[in-house]
Amino acid sequence: MQVNHILETCLYVDVLEAAERFYAEVLGLVQYASVRGRHVFFRCGDSMLLIFNPTATQAASPFGIPAHGAVGEGHAAFVMAPDEIEGWKAQLAENGVAIETDFTWPNGGRSLYFRD
Repeated sequence: MQVNHILETCLYVDVLEAAERFYAEVLGLVQYASVRGRHVFFRCGDSMLLIFNPTATQAASPFGIPAHGAVGEGHAAFVMAPDEIEGWKAQLAENGVAIETDFTWPNGGRSLYFRD
């Protein structure tokens, strides 16, 4: 057996409303579900980006889901086609998002690093 797809990625943020605006308005993700003060979920192609308030999720869930949470910086990687890179750089700049690193990997892949 081999895992060949990531269903969801979780990030934990202190200011849920700011993250909700960033991922919807800057990255253009479509909101799937939310519970005010606890989480906001976004559809990302056939995957999900889950953004949680770690304080709220460290307590037992009303849904029967085990408590969870993380603190500190997280990481998520979004796919972009090579011919979309300049467009994404422009969109991020228009929204005041600084690109910390524009890195070309030895295999020819390219990554833009920025913060939400």
